[in-house]
Amino acid sequence: MKQSFTRICGLLALLTLLVAPASAEVKQGDQAPDFALAGSDGKVHKLSDYKGKVVIVAWFPKAFTGG
Repeated sequence: MKQSFTRICGLLALLTLLVAPASAEVKQGDQAPDFALAGSDGKVHKLSDYKGKVVIVAWFPKAFTGG
């Protein structure tokens, strides 16, 4: 469960970078825009599905990939 949550958080962070307009600056304390992402579990996860819950978004590069 913990590993799946970590993967979902990482993927959500990556998606945020991909779908957010370059001019959209999110500042500390701002409400995050809603977005959806296909998880490694085959399900689509939306930020709005976690409304009312604490969500920590973290990102780290996949091992042995460039960049």
